[in-house]
Amino acid sequence: MTNLRCLAAWVVVVLLATQPGALAAPWRVLLLAGANNHDWRATTPVLQAVLAHDGRFAVDVSTNVAGLSPADFSGYDAILSNFNTFGMKAPGEVWNPQMRAAFVAFIRAGHGLVVVHAGSAVFYNWPEFQQIAGATWGPHTHHGRMHTNEVVITAAPHPITAGLVGFSTFDEFWQGAQLAPGAQVLATVTPQPAFGGSGQPEPIALATQFGAGRGFTLLLGHDARAMSAPGFQRLLRRGTEWAASGRVAERSPNQSFK
Repeated sequence: MTNLRCLAAWVVVVLLATQPGALAAPWRVLLLAGANNHDWRATTPVLQAVLAHDGRFAVDVSTNVAGLSPADFSGYDAILSNFNTFGMKAPGEVWNPQMRAAFVAFIRAGHGLVVVHAGSAVFYNWPEFQQIAGATWGPHTHHGRMHTNEVVITAAPHPITAGLVGFSTFDEFWQGAQLAPGAQVLATVTPQPAFGGSGQPEPIALATQFGAGRGFTLLLGHDARAMSAPGFQRLLRRGTEWAASGRVAERSPNQSFK
């Protein structure tokens, strides 16, 4: 019986080791940067620090996104995009069909994509990327001036926002973001008309499912100051863990960020 128990335990360990995101943290994250119509040089170190502060994430940065190969996805649980080609006159394809297929297979196999602010303003002619990303800058998207506003957590049940309460933050709030079909809105903000806002609830945090994989988009985080908000950081860490593993380990779910 002892030998049978040891064999059973060994089988469980092997099975767990072969499942994407199945082992304990730290979750390995590949952070894409190197081009953005925002100040990626200032925000990329902030994103690294937010994820690395408690040892639950190991973050590597690539500033040569166009130079990546399919093998570069190996060993990572999630990809975080702080990269875009918005406004570039001739950005080129960035990723060829082989790279795109490798990315889709990576996500579909059970890994994750995390998008921060304008990190999905790229690959507009790639439906699968936009479906995974959940939201992007579209033909009707705009924003008013940066101001302090209240983020509202929706009632929709989800591990990322379970137990969280709303919070105040100073940021740039998108209006009319282009949403992918099936994207689940987890949080909203109502941009104030006094600052050029719509006066209507606008989605700012979304989750998607793609095969066995996951996507999390956080449209907050216009600059380093906005990323310093505790509420932004909490959502980023929880969303990244969910994208990487399909679950969220929360130590104090009822903490307020007012």
